[in-house]
Amino acid sequence: MVRSGHVAQFGFSNPDRGQLGFEALDLGVLRRRLSEDTLTKVHRTDFHQLFLFTAGTGTTMVDFVDHPCTPGTLLHITPGRVLRLPAGSAEASLVLFTPAFPPPVLDPFGPVLHAVPTAEVAVFNRAVQDLRQEYRRNLLTGEPVDLLRQLLGALLLRVARLPGDAPRHDPRFERFQHELERSFSETRSAAEYAARIGYSTRSLNRICLTATGQSAKALIDARVTLEAKRLLVHTDLSSAAIGHRLGFSEATNFTKFFVRETGVSPGTFRE
Repeated sequence: MVRSGHVAQFGFSNPDRGQLGFEALDLGVLRRRLSEDTLTKVHRTDFHQLFLFTAGTGTTMVDFVDHPCTPGTLLHITPGRVLRLPAGSAEASLVLFTPAFPPPVLDPFGPVLHAVPTAEVAVFNRAVQDLRQEYRRNLLTGEPVDLLRQLLGALLLRVARLPGDAPRHDPRFERFQHELERSFSETRSAAEYAARIGYSTRSLNRICLTATGQSAKALIDARVTLEAKRLLVHTDLSSAAIGHRLGFSEATNFTKFFVRETGVSPGTFRE
């Protein structure tokens, strides 16, 4: 763990087998492992976290959105997001893994929150238990992790097909998403993104509206705003330095942008 500004930064660390890149455990075990300070404050990780809630109730904050968690709720928290661990009486099974561990079935832009239908809760619980059983076996035997990877891949595919999630995006929108992740600190111009992926601005807007109901410019500004929020709570950088990092030539321009997008100043949001 590394402390940076207001948020603890966690790298993947399995106390049982450090190089495995995978761990399956209960939320109660994780709570006992962490300090009270870490349990109550916002932190950021460089690995994936799957929470399958099995009993009780609670609330988990992910990227400044509070998610109510009851039995059947599944959260997938991807690397780089900021979160506060579940508060309340919630109990959950956890699967933690590095980006390099699973087979290539993950959607890097998938939703955080999933509601597992009642009819499938037992199926998901069994899938997680199979993972935990194979994980414990692997700790004892040190065998190759092929089966563990495949079991995780199967679970992730089940998550991807849950009803009610965002529809599969077409490849054109995915190209825009990847370019936005690469370049949101360089440009906020919809026309420039369109040119980079080989479409007209009108076509890009149509693609974005079909996929999300929002224009390309709205999605670009939302991504920049999210990163600004993360930096404000995750670092001690000044507002001016954060603005510069995100491509604003003047601190006042960043402040105006942030107020327009959030309704509060960067300083007020940090407080």
